[in-house]
Parts: sequence; structure tokens; C-alpha cells
Amino acid sequence: MATLYPEIEPFDSGMLPVSDLHTIYYERVGNPDGIPVVFLHGGPGGGLIPMYRRFFDSEAYHVILFDQRGSGQSTPHAEVRGNTTWDLVKDIEALREKFGIEKWHVFGGSWGSTLSLAYGVTHPDRCLGLILRGIFLTRKSELQWFYQSGASEIFPDFWERYRDEIPEAERGDMIAAYHKRLFSDDESTRLSAARAWSVWEGSTSKLLPDKDLMDHWEGEHEALSLARIECHYFVNNSFFPSENFLIENVDKIRHIPTVIVQGRYDVVCPITSAWQLHRAFPEAEFIVVPDAGHSVSESGITSALVEAMNRFRSKNSESSAV
Repeated sequence: MATLYPEIEPFDSGMLPVSDLHTIYYERVGNPDGIPVVFLHGGPGGGLIPMYRRFFDSEAYHVILFDQRGSGQSTPHAEVRGNTTWDLVKDIEALREKFGIEKWHVFGGSWGSTLSLAYGVTHPDRCLGLILRGIFLTRKSELQWFYQSGASEIFPDFWERYRDEIPEAERGDMIAAYHKRLFSDDESTRLSAARAWSVWEGSTSKLLPDKDLMDHWEGEHEALSLARIECHYFVNNSFFPSENFLIENVDKIRHIPTVIVQGRYDVVCPITSAWQLHRAFPEAEFIVVPDAGHSVSESGITSALVEAMNRFRSKNSESSAV
């Protein structure tokens, strides 16, 4: 079973203004002359953590990671104005152009898989490959399952805190009720709602619940960006023109080498969506990890992703040798 590569520090980092309002934080690790990869984190609003740098052979890959608008070290924090899927796609292109990259691998999980697919169907000529984990297509059925009724039946203990944040009279539309509170004028109301929303996600992300992950999402900085930006996207259909936009446009990426990694017992992004993407896109390699949930840090998912990047590395070496 493959494990993460050793800890690594960026050889370059900085802030890139992408609009009159937003500036995004980026960092680069590995070999500046290596195979380019862009890493797309989850959420939206999740931000980077150092572990994300470690899925790649640092001698072979040049990895660009960034905090999406409003996330992590990007500014302004938790800002939803000028923050849409298509703004993020433009930001990815801005980074590609900044570093003079012609084509790169696009690596993303959860919301990062959504954004990877959106980028791929918009700029298929810029993609060497797609590495997708924990497929999330942002459809109403997926949101209803996790935020209204479904996952609640599997984790009723963790659900209670998320549920009890909202008065009973408003529980018919939990996302709308949370949106009202996450954008309240009252700071304590915003923070309480953000923590309840974010800890619910952290509580259910692994096959075996992880207290450290729950504690991470109790943090004010982390909770506010995740909850506010996610909720903003979800009440706006993630800014897609149709419910099944990504699957409807899969023909645009069919030629791109793609790997899909999915935990069998993923409660946050259930395997149904990955299966439907696989059926629409059978050319992609489809890997089901039998003993994992949603989290990228679960050993089986980590192994599958590292192995996928190692295979891409080997194929690139073979192509270069011809």
C-alpha cells in the first residue's frame, strides 16, 4: 500500500490578485521543471493543509496549490462576493498563465472534484489528466442527502448538533435556515452556525469518526470560510446552468486520462454520484476503496491517489523516452 511522500516545504509562495476584491494565496512544491499539477482543495471554502503537498513525488512533479477565494490565507476571508465556480476556473487559468504552464494534471477531491470537472470541460486543452476523489456533482439530491435527510440516519448522534442549531419551525429547509444565520449581522450567530455546519461535515468524513478532524472544524477561521462559502454555493446551484451540467458535458473530457477514486462508505459524497459519472465516462479508471469513507487522509484513499500519480509519472517518463 502506497503512503504519502515525506513532508515538504514550498520553494515558492505568494499572493496573486485575481479581482478588485480577491487575492489568492498560492504555493509551489517539488521540481520547478517537473510535470505540472494543480491541486484543488475541497469545500468550497476548505483551504489548504500541509498534507496536500505529499501526494506527489517531489522529484518528478511541480505542484501548484492555492487557497480558493475566501479560503485559507486568501483575502478577504470568507468573502462570497465575486465568488463563483466560474471565478475559480478563471483563477486556475490565471495561475497557469503566471507560471507559464501549457498543460497540467488537475487533482481534486470532494468539491475539488467538482471544480476539476468544471475546469476540464471549460479548458480541456489544458489538461494532461484528471485525478478525482470523492465525486461531488452538487446536485439537489446530494445536498438533500447530506444536509436535510439521509446521512442523518447513519450518524444520528452527530446530526443532533447540526439539527438543533435551527428552530424546529425552520427545519423544512435546513440549507436556507443555515444561510440566514451564516449571513446574520450578529457575529455570535454566524460563528455558532458555522461551527455546527462544519463540524457536521468533519464528524462524518471518515469511516471511523476522528475527533481531531472535528476539532479542526471548530476553529473560527476554518469554520466560517467553509460554512459561509459552501452555503453560498449551494443556494446558487453552484452556479451551474443545469442540474446535471457536469455529466451533460462529459464528452468534452472523454479523451483526457482520468482516474476516479471513491470510498465505498462515503457518507458526505455517496458513491452513487461517482458511479453515475463512471457510467457516463467509462473511459476513466474507476477505483472503489472498500474500507473508506470520504476523507483523503484515509489510508486506502491516500494509497490509491499516490499510486495514480505514480502511474502518471511513469507514463510521462515513457512518453519522454520515445
